Amino acid sequence: MRLDYTGPLPEVVGFLLLPQFSMMAFFAAVEPLRIANRISGRPLFEWRLISVDGEPVTASNGMTLLADAGIDQVHQLPSLAVCSGFAPEALLTRPLMAWLHRLDQAGCTLGGLDTGCFLLAAAGLLEGERVTLHWESLPAFHERFPAIPTSDELFELGPRRFSCAGGAAAMDMALEVIARRHGTRLAVDVSEQLIHERLRSRSDQQRMTLARRLGTHNRRLVQAVALMERHLETPLPLAEIAARCGVSPRQLQRLFERHLATTPRRWYLGLRLERAHHLLTETDMEVLAIGLACGFASGTSFSRAFRERYGHPPREARRQ
Repeated sequence: MRLDYTGPLPEVVGFLLLPQFSMMAFFAAVEPLRIANRISGRPLFEWRLISVDGEPVTASNGMTLLADAGIDQVHQLPSLAVCSGFAPEALLTRPLMAWLHRLDQAGCTLGGLDTGCFLLAAAGLLEGERVTLHWESLPAFHERFPAIPTSDELFELGPRRFSCAGGAAAMDMALEVIARRHGTRLAVDVSEQLIHERLRSRSDQQRMTLARRLGTHNRRLVQAVALMERHLETPLPLAEIAARCGVSPRQLQRLFERHLATTPRRWYLGLRLERAHHLLTETDMEVLAIGLACGFASGTSFSRAFRERYGHPPREARRQ
């Protein structure tokens, strides 16, 4: 989805559908374009569904979509969105990489919905670009591609690349494109048709506020959990967290027990193990490197804690 488009209407947007792609993100991107066509009474947008071999593609929810063409039949597009699900890099073949590079050289604006940026980064097509992904995938992307700047915005729209966090964020990105191309009034009308309460900007938060996620507005507790979430690789001592929040270690213990029915130590450990689980399932990092990246001093301590939490060792989680 280009920042600028001066070609004829309808503007063509390509969607590369890869096996196990996110149906939610795909529909959220396409439906605003369809409704914009209907409300305006003329074809403003057109979309082409592309698969690697031209065959139907099955999404992560088990539904299958027909493709309009295979990659060998598409030689030029104004823009292309890569739609993928888990482990997209495993689907990057030499022919697919060559095709993406040819589109880029022909002036196509490339982007990723949800995890699509993993594939674009692996293809060497994101150098010098800032991208966003689903909040759950951002840590894995940062570990896998540390040289590529990331943000936690809903979407990023640049001259050569675009990206969004997936889910409903794809709708917000499409609405932004409609507003830029054809005016805010049309974008608002489309948003109302979708029963989308407002036009969210790219800087809106992906996640609920921490207070809403925790179910409490206790300022010191929210501050303590925020500190934990920001310091997973090098965990802070609980005494330091308590001091930064202006409470004693015993008061911190009571806050967690009263509001979250657990201890600060167990909550902090849970956050680190959740991060480790994401890295195991979404990257090919070595198990020991994942343990160290999540604040464990050794592979043994990481494996023991992971087994206690999930009932199996880290390597089994990767195999599953």
